[in-house]
Amino acid sequence: MSENVDLSGAWNGQYFYPGEPEGVTFVALLIDVGGRFGGSIHEYEGIVSERRILLYATVDGRHEGTQVSFLKTYDGKGGWKHTVGYDGSLNADATEIAGQWYIDGIRGRFVMTRAGAKEEAELRQALEPADVT
Repeated sequence: MSENVDLSGAWNGQYFYPGEPEGVTFVALLIDVGGRFGGSIHEYEGIVSERRILLYATVDGRHEGTQVSFLKTYDGKGGWKHTVGYDGSLNADATEIAGQWYIDGIRGRFVMTRAGAKEEAELRQALEPADVT
């Protein structure tokens, strides 16, 4: 795999709590510069309390070869103010990252797939702030 892989763009993801068959879906928007990347993750809280609060988290990560690691830090909305670690592997065509998330001794699995061009444009538009004039 080329060392020049760029993870920039929109990714659709899902993570799973141990023992829960239903996953939590999320959208990640990443900007990658030379193997370091940042961005945001948007997801609905719902597995824990069913409140359906839209959560926002920042992402800070890096990748080398097929290995990808990042930290997801929630902004505090709905009482969610903590950091979760993610370690995964990138597939050969750089369209999927799969691995484990971890926090305080708890682990679960996750998977992220790169969004297609049309889907990425729709996601970016949906997540842009509304123009209030």
